[in-house]
Amino acid sequence: MSDAGPRKIIHIDMDAFYASVEQRDDPALRGRPVAVGYAARRGVVAAASYEARAYGVRSAMPSTTALRKCPELMFVAPRFEIYRAVSRQIHAILADYTPLVEPLSLDEAYLDVTRNLRAPATASATASEIRARILAETGLTASAGISYNKFLAKLASDQRKPNGQFVITPAAGPGFVAALPVGRFHGVGPVTAEKMNRLGIFSGADLMRQPLAFLMAHFGKAGPWYHAIARGEDDRPVVPDRPRKSSGSETTYADDLTEPAAVEAGVRAMADEVWAWCEKAQAFGRTVTVKIRYADFRQATRSRTLPAPVTSREALHDVSLALARSVFPLVAGIRLIGVTLSGFEPAAHEASGQLDLGLEPAS
Repeated sequence: MSDAGPRKIIHIDMDAFYASVEQRDDPALRGRPVAVGYAARRGVVAAASYEARAYGVRSAMPSTTALRKCPELMFVAPRFEIYRAVSRQIHAILADYTPLVEPLSLDEAYLDVTRNLRAPATASATASEIRARILAETGLTASAGISYNKFLAKLASDQRKPNGQFVITPAAGPGFVAALPVGRFHGVGPVTAEKMNRLGIFSGADLMRQPLAFLMAHFGKAGPWYHAIARGEDDRPVVPDRPRKSSGSETTYADDLTEPAAVEAGVRAMADEVWAWCEKAQAFGRTVTVKIRYADFRQATRSRTLPAPVTSREALHDVSLALARSVFPLVAGIRLIGVTLSGFEPAAHEASGQLDLGLEPAS
């Protein structure tokens, strides 16, 4: 809450962003089930149009599974430079309304419009005007959630998708949370939701009944957060975009990697994605991190901080591969590989979010 009363927070979320850009630019794709990604055996769906989602196709789904669900699915290769260009258009619109814009990714952001730079008197009217401008200037639709904090605004933006908006007032906030399954809470993933279910916590109302000490005993540092959101409370401010601190890329494989050569190829591919951004932004870091997730969801993370920034693709390959080889021989198949470069020099940033390999959240 601000000193003058509740904050006015808007969460803007583009509708099926990558797929919608492709349908906008190619009339032959409109009204058709579209997946951004590659149809190869080890391909992964980066984004799915709403027509494809009607068949159960989702982002991060193996392409082979997606094709089984929807044989008519049309795959389109991702065009990240185009998506980034459209994202810049959208964020320029948002900046007309408030300096307090916090990008979460290419296709979503929080705005604090408690003090609005433009005419609309209410946050709801502001959200409507923003969505209309996005449609007029980019040809794309956006959904919006409006509430008094970030947690509820993000939940609200899912309520009227696509191309709609929803308001959760301070009076309605606790009741809205109470009725919601905990698996719908932003920040509560499938593993945590399953753990909550085992403890008899299925809804926000169940979560609200748990004492803080109980939640801390079972969820550690996250306990106070769960205690607060169960009551519709979230004091986090909207933080404007800050200099980027890392460049990271990861991918999940349709079939587990069981051979060292395949793991090394995956590490090189992720390092190449990271390096492409670093070279373009002229941002070079000193810390290389490799993440490995096994088929049973155990995770291994290896990092190395160098005395000077990494300044070549080959050097990033060498360090990343050395870190990955520390898990050999493999104790199980590997389902995910990630590479991150961090510790950028202070003057070498480009403000942006994590490098996106196409695994957008469902929207």
